[in-house]
Amino acid sequence: MSKSYAVFGLGRYGRAVVKELLNNGAEVLAVDQDRKIVDELVGEIPVCKCADITDPGVIEQLGISDIDVVVISMAKSFEASIMATMLCKEAYVRKVIVKCSDESQCRVMKKIGADEVILPETESGTRLAKNILSSGFIDLADITDNISILEMDIKAEWVGKTLRELDLRKKYNINIIAFKNSNDVVFANPDIVIENSMKMIVMADKKGADFLK
Repeated sequence: MSKSYAVFGLGRYGRAVVKELLNNGAEVLAVDQDRKIVDELVGEIPVCKCADITDPGVIEQLGISDIDVVVISMAKSFEASIMATMLCKEAYVRKVIVKCSDESQCRVMKKIGADEVILPETESGTRLAKNILSSGFIDLADITDNISILEMDIKAEWVGKTLRELDLRKKYNINIIAFKNSNDVVFANPDIVIENSMKMIVMADKKGADFLK
């Protein structure tokens, strides 16, 4: 079942997130409080609304409780970001990602319930959208247009088995580089036993990685 997304705040960063999601066929609700911005984008974004997302009634009218992932991209309006984050969590949005302008904002947002915080100087809007869409992947670095180094979750059926037993490279054409467990990183070897708490760092063709979604 495909996920639904909403982006609050359609500045340069928010627009980049929306466009990347749309380019990948995602269903996106785009919202901004500035009528002029919405009017400019209404021809580019299928569902683009002008609304005050700090109003609980508006959040309900927009049907945010049915959205899987909300990206709040309003770092210049810190109070609005706080209110929107709280309202989204109250509406039981599964994942709320908030763009912040500095580390102090990040700390506040985490304390009030943000599931993830982003500093735009460390992650572009396009890359954030790719990571949201990848579902189980974190895109660490692009090697070519298709090949990337990814951090990915362990599948339940892999737990307790070795890389030699699983032969993931042959089955899925992915190259396992290392395993991450808490803050420790261990380079991969064929006889390492996979644990549920681990994450794998791999090199893979993202276009052929649908088996992990």
